[in-house]
Amino acid sequence: MATLYRVLVTYDGRCFGCGHDNDDGLKMRFEPTPEGSVCEYVVPERYQSWQGMVHGGVIALMLDEALGWAAWHAGHPGLTGRLKVRYRQPLRLGEQARVAGRVDRVRRSLVYASAFIDRPADGQRIAEATATLMAVPTELTAPR
Repeated sequence: MATLYRVLVTYDGRCFGCGHDNDDGLKMRFEPTPEGSVCEYVVPERYQSWQGMVHGGVIALMLDEALGWAAWHAGHPGLTGRLKVRYRQPLRLGEQARVAGRVDRVRRSLVYASAFIDRPADGQRIAEATATLMAVPTELTAPR
């Protein structure tokens, strides 16, 4: 039997993916679009995996951020309950990436979303994800 927990989620600027007050984080900045949310981003070299490549965990983090911000911008903020990532090819350090997310549907307290990372230089898909988020109340204590 599953237990439903009610939590209040507070954005305080320290998020590892998007927090502007986290010097160790990615500091991604997502903007709303008619389709969801988007961020143009170059991954810092300190997040290297194999030589010259971005670590796969960072790719998953970038996709999770895109999903979360798409839900936020659509008025359905939530916590990721399930994230399924498909890696298509490596993202090289120093390459510009376009990270985008969208809400596909909302059912009661669940938000179903998808995201992708493309390389704008050649239009190639780097990775994509689908997720289920659990809707939660939120508050801001830092500027966004």
